[in-house]
Amino acid sequence: MIAIPERPPFAPEEYLEWEEKQPLKYEYIDGQVFAMTGGSIPHNDIAVNLTTALKNHLRGRGCKVSMADAKLGISEAGPFFYPDVMVTCDETDRRATKVLYHPRLIVEVISPKTEAVDRGRKFQNYRRISSLKEYVLIDTKRAIVECFRLNESGIWELYNYGEGDEIQLTSVDFSFPIDLLYEDVIFEETDTN
Repeated sequence: MIAIPERPPFAPEEYLEWEEKQPLKYEYIDGQVFAMTGGSIPHNDIAVNLTTALKNHLRGRGCKVSMADAKLGISEAGPFFYPDVMVTCDETDRRATKVLYHPRLIVEVISPKTEAVDRGRKFQNYRRISSLKEYVLIDTKRAIVECFRLNESGIWELYNYGEGDEIQLTSVDFSFPIDLLYEDVIFEETDTN
């Protein structure tokens, strides 16, 4: 994410109107806009693998699977984000054309540049969505998946998955081998300097 320097804060309505005219996508947090920079090929491959599997699994079940170009609003006043993958089964969202507000599953494919924001500020905001049941972080450097799942007591529990594991996404009643996410993925090199 790259912030636009020296710009007075946007009101949510201004942001929504302004962003529609921009050649890039921008996330919106506390009146500030942040350009969404391009991801890596492994990032894209992982998102496509998961989106394809979710779409096939949920076909005919009244849910909608969306990828990186679908805008998510925490509320009508923002913040607004572009998760890598999300699933909503809400009737209003299924008819939406600009912004989704009621996902039950949000997935971010993390890289060293995005990890801190995805774990911190984004997850803090995502937890405000009453329909959200699972938040998943997928690593691009090795086969590691972290699933934060809301339990019946309203506590977020962490489930870790690694090489050879079967991933459980209870929010959409879907289990699959972790290898499905990493099919045809060439892992990014880890910078050891």
